[in-house]
Amino acid sequence: MPFHRFYVPRGLYSPCDKQSIAEAVTDVYVKVGLPRFYVVVNFIEVSEENFYVSGKSSTDFVRISIHHIARHLPSRERKRDFMQRYEKAIEPFTKGRGIRWEIQVAEMDRDLWHENGINPPHGGSDGEILWRKLDRAIPYSTDHLEL
Repeated sequence: MPFHRFYVPRGLYSPCDKQSIAEAVTDVYVKVGLPRFYVVVNFIEVSEENFYVSGKSSTDFVRISIHHIARHLPSRERKRDFMQRYEKAIEPFTKGRGIRWEIQVAEMDRDLWHENGINPPHGGSDGEILWRKLDRAIPYSTDHLEL
């Protein structure tokens, strides 16, 4: 699961903006084969008196924290490619609006991840292909898939 937290000044993005950002972020992952429902995007609005950059209150800065669980980026090249695709996806909402931003990605332990109480199938497996097709988590086994 890629889990995205956008820490934003209150009122920076409209509900329509948030929907567009969530769709753009989701597309980054769907294009490389992840099930759409794996992608979770949260917007955490922070009031001006609680949002500081360089020790000063800020209304033009976005902090994006990402947890990667389903897939890890194994090489420097793959990490660079991901960051370029991600930057391009959010550019209309950051650079395109004169907003300053920071992105941080943490790769989490896959063994400590469940979807609806189920340890997710491995990438590219029959189980994951089925999950992607159904757009939800269902019980499966490595011997056969249960519907």
